[in-house]
Formats: sequence, structure tokens, C-alpha cells
Amino acid sequence: MKTKKDLNYIAKLEQAIKKKYGKEAIQHPKANWDEDKEKEYLEQIKIVSEKDKHKSEKVEKVEKEGFSVSKKLLKRESNRVCPVCENYSFNKKDDLYMIKYGCCWTCCIQYVEGREERWISGWRPNNENYKGTVKTDLLRCWQRVVEIWLEAK
Repeated sequence: MKTKKDLNYIAKLEQAIKKKYGKEAIQHPKANWDEDKEKEYLEQIKIVSEKDKHKSEKVEKVEKEGFSVSKKLLKRESNRVCPVCENYSFNKKDDLYMIKYGCCWTCCIQYVEGREERWISGWRPNNENYKGTVKTDLLRCWQRVVEIWLEAK
């Protein structure tokens, strides 16, 4: 590593940068800066800070369990529980079907697909019919996972 500056190397480097990117690339940042640009820049900063201040004042915060939370977040209702199968989901796919059909993706495949008119008219499966389908299948799946895990030991 060189401790002294090689001025010839620096000059060649500047010439190569100038050739590739233009004269502006090697100029000092203050070369084209003047009082008018400084005033304009300060005005822009002032406007942006006023907008940020206005936004932060507009958002009401409420203290909830030791945390400051936006009131909007507390007012939002979350449709994470399917009213048909009562499963809780963070899946984006379920969010889409919850908005469109009022049920999760699994229930949509099971009960809505191909029968949209019946679903839209208000038909829903009763709980006795549903208990023997998806929930039981999920339980069987978990039981099988446990069996395989125990066999592997």
C-alpha cells in the first residue's frame, strides 16, 4: 500500500473518469452551487419538514399496554378467522378469499368453487357437515406426521 500520494496516478484516474462520465463527474460539488440554489434547497427542506410535522400531528396516538399505537390500527377489524371453519390464518391467499367470498381459501375450494351463485345467495355449510372435512383431514395429517416422527426415533 502506498503511503505517499502519486499525483500522476490521480491525474490519470481523473482523466479516465472525465472521459467516461463527463466533466461534471470530476468537479467539486460546490462548483455549481450559489446563494440562490442554497436558498431554494433550504426552502425545500422547510416544506418537507412542515409536511412531516403535519402528518405526525394528524395521526392520533393512543397508549395501549405500554405502547403508543395509532388509533387507525385499533379501529381496523381483522378478518383472520374464517367464519366457516374457524381457522386462523396469516396467509395472503386467505386474505384475498376472505375479502371476495367471506371464507378462507380451503373453504372456498371445498364449498364455493363451481358453486359461486349458491354461495353468493347466502348458502353456508352447517357445522355438522363441515366437521368431517377439513378439520378432520388436518388432524389426520398431524397424526401421520407424529407417527413418522416416532418411527424415525
